[in-house]
Amino acid sequence: MDRPLRVAALASGRGSNLAALFAAHLPVEYVLVGSDKAKAGALQVARDAGIPTVAMSPKDFPDRVAFDRALFGTVAAAKPDLLVLAGYMRIIDASVVADWEGRAINIHPSLLPKYQGLHTHRRCLEACDSEHGASVHFVTAELDGGPVVAQARIAVGPSDTEATLAERLLVEEHKLLPAVVRAIADGRLTWRGEPLFQGAPLSAPVDLNQL
Repeated sequence: MDRPLRVAALASGRGSNLAALFAAHLPVEYVLVGSDKAKAGALQVARDAGIPTVAMSPKDFPDRVAFDRALFGTVAAAKPDLLVLAGYMRIIDASVVADWEGRAINIHPSLLPKYQGLHTHRRCLEACDSEHGASVHFVTAELDGGPVVAQARIAVGPSDTEATLAERLLVEEHKLLPAVVRAIADGRLTWRGEPLFQGAPLSAPVDLNQL
């Protein structure tokens, strides 16, 4: 590619993963940050970085499909090469997701395929797992079910709580997401009907330390 990768992002919360992306000074051009919540902190993070923002409320639409088509249509109009879901907390309609095959990634706080959905830290502790982690995957219609491309891992200690796990894992998330976007921007991570890393199909997710 003879120009910077054009990146859009969607977020529902305070935007800490988005801030980590911006702080990494990646060789990309951020074209839009959108949210389903007008007061999401992520929007202010984007504004502070001089990036255009858009917020739409699901309550203003008759159903989920109409909302998804409107929001993702606005994102598409910004002509991104890559869409990053950085703490976007809504399930996306399958017909809308299909238009983004191989062009959208999501970060999730578990070692997928373990613990899809919510309360991942609690479920990790309840299962007495010895390790926890975060995953970045390509987005498909299955919730947190697309091909996993990279993971970061942390050990679970005997004194860990949901809060301490979340705090320690967030540090790794803030490294993992920028590392994956960088790998896409420089062409090491690509999509050709499936994810390829350095030209080869992935037999397992790439470890953060190998990105």
